[in-house]
Amino acid sequence: MASANPFNSILKTLEKPGGGEFGKYYSLPALNDPRIDKLPYSIKILLESAIRNCDDFQVKSKDVEKIIDWENTSPKQVEIPFKPARVLLQDFTGVPAVVDLACMRDAMNKLGGDSNKINPLVPVDLVIDHSVQVDVARSENAVQANMELEFQRNKERFAFLKWGSSAFDNMLVVPPGSGIVHQVNLEYLGRVVFNTNGMLYPDSVVGTDSHTTMIDGLGVAGWGVGGIEAEAAMLGQPMSMVLPGVVGFKLLGKLRDGVTATDLVLTVTQMLRKHGVVGKFVEFYGEGMSELSLADRATIANMSPEYGATMGFFPVDHVTLQYLQLTGRSDETIAMIESYLRAIKMFVDYNEPQIDKVYSSYLELKLEEVEPCISGPKRPHDRVPLKEMKEDWHACLDNKVGFKGFAIPKESQNKVAKFSFHGTPAELRHGDVVIAAITSCTNTSNPSVMLGAALVAKKACELGLEVKPWIKTSLAPGSGVVTKYLQKSGLQKYLNQLGFHIVGYGCTTCIGNSGDIDESVASAISENGKTFNENILGCPCIRMLEADILAVFYMLPDMVAAAVLSGNRNFEGRVHPLTRANYLASPPLVVAYALAGTTQRCSDEVANVVQSSVLPDMFKATYEAITKGNPMWNELSVSSSSLYAWNPTSTYIHEPPYFKDMSMSPPGSHGVKDAYCLLNFGDSITTDHISPAGSIHKDSPAAKYLLEHGVDRRDFNSYGSRRGNDEIMARGTFANIRIVNKLLKGEVGPKTIHIPTGEKLSVYDVAMRYKSAGQDTVILAGAEYGSGSSRDWAAKGPMLLGVKAVIAKSFERIHRSNLVGMGIIPLCFKSGEDADTLGLTGHERYTINLPSSVNEIRPGQDVTVTTDSGKSFACTVRFDTEVELAYFNHGGILQYVIRNLIGSKQ
Repeated sequence: MASANPFNSILKTLEKPGGGEFGKYYSLPALNDPRIDKLPYSIKILLESAIRNCDDFQVKSKDVEKIIDWENTSPKQVEIPFKPARVLLQDFTGVPAVVDLACMRDAMNKLGGDSNKINPLVPVDLVIDHSVQVDVARSENAVQANMELEFQRNKERFAFLKWGSSAFDNMLVVPPGSGIVHQVNLEYLGRVVFNTNGMLYPDSVVGTDSHTTMIDGLGVAGWGVGGIEAEAAMLGQPMSMVLPGVVGFKLLGKLRDGVTATDLVLTVTQMLRKHGVVGKFVEFYGEGMSELSLADRATIANMSPEYGATMGFFPVDHVTLQYLQLTGRSDETIAMIESYLRAIKMFVDYNEPQIDKVYSSYLELKLEEVEPCISGPKRPHDRVPLKEMKEDWHACLDNKVGFKGFAIPKESQNKVAKFSFHGTPAELRHGDVVIAAITSCTNTSNPSVMLGAALVAKKACELGLEVKPWIKTSLAPGSGVVTKYLQKSGLQKYLNQLGFHIVGYGCTTCIGNSGDIDESVASAISENGKTFNENILGCPCIRMLEADILAVFYMLPDMVAAAVLSGNRNFEGRVHPLTRANYLASPPLVVAYALAGTTQRCSDEVANVVQSSVLPDMFKATYEAITKGNPMWNELSVSSSSLYAWNPTSTYIHEPPYFKDMSMSPPGSHGVKDAYCLLNFGDSITTDHISPAGSIHKDSPAAKYLLEHGVDRRDFNSYGSRRGNDEIMARGTFANIRIVNKLLKGEVGPKTIHIPTGEKLSVYDVAMRYKSAGQDTVILAGAEYGSGSSRDWAAKGPMLLGVKAVIAKSFERIHRSNLVGMGIIPLCFKSGEDADTLGLTGHERYTINLPSSVNEIRPGQDVTVTTDSGKSFACTVRFDTEVELAYFNHGGILQYVIRNLIGSKQ
């Protein structure tokens, strides 16, 4: 049981300079431990959280000692609990979180508990970061038109979240149209230091999007987690995490004139990918820090998923304080932040001698050596210096199909596709741009590059240059503040003149919501397509050349059309089906490539425009409007009841069966008996393969369900918009068209074999056959199962399909944890073994023998898996902590929380 905090002796009072007090705080210097001074700032945030939350039950004194002794313990991959200060949800992941809270209230009510006790125990910020489908682009009315379409499509989902904002305490809901979640987090939600009931502590956040890391640029420790982990955190459960190594990244000097933050971040990303930072923190330091604006820092921090780190952290210094002042934080709040961080020795003052921190490894970059560059054509970390672009492009045309190749025959490289664009003769060649988008929070957080793009547009207009009318151009700022300073500067009109009208304030092109390109352009690209039939895709030689890429669509166009975007995701098939080459570039370069030319720009001129056009009042006015909502949001009618009235006919919000027949007694330990193999995978099956994502295919089980429920095909919307309906999400699990299932013997697509009959059906239909017959299923997989941006439905979906265990060579950390949270057993083959080496085909039936009592299971314990074919093999059960064992004992993390709340009489 919990006890009094053993560190209460270091609880101090922080006095205000003019009298009075800011509040109390746990003083790290009062521990008088010289090891603490050498800790990276990012590790100190973990330490403070452990000390403040220490109850020798959820967080123990030995956990605090592990963190203090970080220099020695981090190489050993020790586990620690972490309680973040708050949780950040975007609407796509927020909907299932609120659905689960609503279901938990119902379950509490049925079990005789006080349902109103189901509330987030830590602050939850939920931003309705609706993903804007760019249906309307080159139009002065694009924002309003796209917003109206979004409300038509998502009215029910928005209304549900509005209900949640009043039904649950400790939850702030930011209405749609306010900006991209990470930008709103940076400009408005980030506290830097919390003052809760007189207790001061550092802001830290976990969010349900991988780019939560943008907040690290503000000195707030934050990173992305799966939805299940986020739900656990907001319900007061500690997160179990590996105490990470920290890469110290020293910055020296200053960027040269004409070099942008995008050039810097692509350079940093390449360096860190080469160094290897997966699972680690990166902490930036050095004299060059004072030359980087907060927006530049946020741009680097936001790309953490692309270079593979848990986060890229910038400690708080005078630049941070200046940004807080710019974005409208009060003088008293800023004074409290500085005073507190100085008191615990977590404020960096470049006017004072610096104490050298100890890092796990070190990197160094002289900023003056950074040169203009872009990245692509298929991955964000494949940096190409601009001066080498022509040579690199021709190499990509020649190279075999892969991340840097299209395998276009020499005789076809000069091919010209002629077409008529609304009566005007037009031509397309390899590499011609058909989409140019300034999009995503990566760069639209940065006034320098946004105004730089506008200055490029101004100069182009003055020279009489135009963007070809068939190029789909768009501008999707991360914040309404961008509109204000582009208008204040008088530069928005030049972007408009080139077709870069503002289309909305949300994720657009880099998440695949680029919308349709003109039919004539699409036909010119695809009319001579190259068909990859099942036999070709099944050839081992082809599958070795990235079958995941080759199978983006069964038809790959010969014409390699290009998209240029300022987002952070340029994977093939993500931006648009018909753009095989996708390049990341700074906003000025997006404009330049749209013009099919280059334009000189001057950093001094950009700096002057930033200083005169980006003003504090803009931020204040923008975020004051958040509390007022917008007319369409305000008109949504919602119930005032604390229990949600489920609509059984809704195709957006549906009550999932997680708590069906739940009792107060935990189900306890349970193995798996005579299970069929639902899917047999190789290596690198990602959450993009597992999770329902993107559009709903017209022939899919989800489409069939929607048609049966009276939904017209034009109103299918996306899986993301229907995340609150488990019936649709279950049908979309493993529905990725690129998935490679060994049971299909080389065929690519979302089907599998029903072993008893040999029939080939959709994964969902086969899973339901097994469930209706009372038969369990397992999944066989290779290395890195569940890698990528972890999502809650990558674990919830398989659970709803009846999957009881996943046996893999290795797991991505968050996905493995999420499987446990949904009651699925993760097992690892022993080193050097996998399904192939063991001679497993997936046609066997599998029995997993676990001890009958959870008390007899130890983290990392070996168990035996037997098959009906006579083969047996040892596996390691990947319950990695005692907490995870408790979750498994209860059948899942949500059930564990409910029983604990009722049992503790809360």
